[in-house]
Amino acid sequence: MNQEKIGKFIAKCRKKKNMTQQELSDKLGVSDRTIGNWENGRNMPDLSLFKPLCKQLDVSINELLSGEYLTCNNYQERSEENILDTIEYSNKKIVKYSKFIYLLLIVFGLFIVITAITICPAESSWGSIYSAIGVTIFIIGIGLNFRHLGLFKQSIILFMMVFVTLLILLVTDYMNVKMNNEVPRFRIKTTFTGNVIYYDTLFYDVYRCNFDEDNEYWVIEKNAKPTTEELINYCK
Repeated sequence: MNQEKIGKFIAKCRKKKNMTQQELSDKLGVSDRTIGNWENGRNMPDLSLFKPLCKQLDVSINELLSGEYLTCNNYQERSEENILDTIEYSNKKIVKYSKFIYLLLIVFGLFIVITAITICPAESSWGSIYSAIGVTIFIIGIGLNFRHLGLFKQSIILFMMVFVTLLILLVTDYMNVKMNNEVPRFRIKTTFTGNVIYYDTLFYDVYRCNFDEDNEYWVIEKNAKPTTEELINYCK
């Protein structure tokens, strides 16, 4: 489908009918800028406007898509070509808008994750909940964007993206705990015992000794699953 040729044909037919771009746009319910984009070959009319546009220009849809007036000899041949071209054009447009939506999902998912980490207090479980929601939306966007690759390749890409995303979140969380003495966001449970707060995460334990006191300090160790008695005596 030759957009430039079709645009020039629209301009030719409009001028033949002694209509300005503004007059044609008023009849079709679009802006004169839209008409200009059609005639310059930058855009194509929506499929819903083909019939009213052809009515105003006094041409057939087949002639509009061909970008020229047709004779009886080549009318049928061009008709078949234009049907195939229209289907191909529609499919490309659907793919284009679909990719835009998938990109929005990816960006929106990342936005939720970043917002959850930067805004929600580390002590609140909402940060991890919103992060999980954001990661889910992000992964859905990635998966839809690569669905044309087939189920096997798509599954591999999804697995890698999930792994990398979770790894980045967990490493970032660990660095915040270690360098800034922040509460781990992705913790399994929190235990208050005596003067110790114990945060149990998937890969390490965090002990907050003498919390809310002047001599408060933090200790990070490998998973040990301490008993209540061990916690009571941990900071002594």
